[in-house]
Amino acid sequence: MSRQRIPVVVLAGFLGSGKTTLLNHLLRHRAGNRIAVVVNDFGAIEIDAMTVAGQVGSTVSLGDGCLCCAVDASELDGYLELLTKPSARIDIIVIEASGLAEPQELVRMILAGDNPRTVYGGLVEVVDAAEFDATRERHPEIDRHLAIADLVVLNKTDRVAEPELRRLRATLGELSPGTPAVSASYGRIDPALLFDPAVRPAGEEKVRQLSFEDLLDDAGAHDGDDGHSSHDGHLHAGYESVSFTSRAPVDPRRLMAFLDSRPDGLYRIKGFVGFGAYDAANRYALHAVGRFLRFHPEPWPRDEEPGTQLVLIGSGIDGDALLKELAACEQTDPPEPAGPGARPGAVDDRAMWGVLRYVPGPSGAEDPDRP
Repeated sequence: MSRQRIPVVVLAGFLGSGKTTLLNHLLRHRAGNRIAVVVNDFGAIEIDAMTVAGQVGSTVSLGDGCLCCAVDASELDGYLELLTKPSARIDIIVIEASGLAEPQELVRMILAGDNPRTVYGGLVEVVDAAEFDATRERHPEIDRHLAIADLVVLNKTDRVAEPELRRLRATLGELSPGTPAVSASYGRIDPALLFDPAVRPAGEEKVRQLSFEDLLDDAGAHDGDDGHSSHDGHLHAGYESVSFTSRAPVDPRRLMAFLDSRPDGLYRIKGFVGFGAYDAANRYALHAVGRFLRFHPEPWPRDEEPGTQLVLIGSGIDGDALLKELAACEQTDPPEPAGPGARPGAVDDRAMWGVLRYVPGPSGAEDPDRP
């Protein structure tokens, strides 16, 4: 079975933007995923932690102070080590940052960590549509936060007229060019934006005792914060999902050219790639979120036929065009031969250099300066 790395998602946004509401929505609509939550509260009374308490089995509160000031990377590693133990069987970790936290520092902590069981899952910045201009006036640093976001959730859109929404979207496009922005009310985004059931190894979900979250689902947890069904508003309408499957080997140079020119609005890519003769022994787990990209080589499972399986998620993307571009990455010609003096039939290993740039080092640590 493939060793799956657990995505660590940073959920950020200024005070009152709706982060905790969004988090509670995710906990109530987990789609079978097991979520660990790190709650960072600013102030002695941890109201947000109280709000989340009881809805997930592994809730860690970091206490008073901003997360990026209260802990360094090694301390955060300690919490992640606790939450990523195999016995916890966690699928995703969400760090709900204080409204006064500095997202860039949180991201650097995760990338600089040395836990081989985690991978950066992206920065989700929640924005209050009704108070956006006032927030920018009080906190001009929001422009910097949006510039590094991997996904923007434009929350409380039910309180804003359509012409104002168009203006806000245009402003977000200027502050965070190419970053997908999903509209929401009451923090209701589709959990499929963050969860990965499509590429989870078969048989991973074992029979277990029902958790509190499961009981919430059975007890009518489909209701939102205002008592209305969360199916209202069609949560999936804000994004598109594209699946690509191929048994043909993928040309590494063509794939890297595709990844280097990812279109605006393409938020996540997840799955496995087979490079054929360039590395017949391994498949490569591909994980991309926003500008972040990683490959993880691992042996092919004995009972699995080599091939490529990718899921792409974004907002405003052209699914047909993406599928055509991926199909063009298939290796239709014989692999490039190695240089003079190489053994007969050897291939040019330099073709894999672009991929190997995004493979973590032997320790499994991520390089915080790599995109």
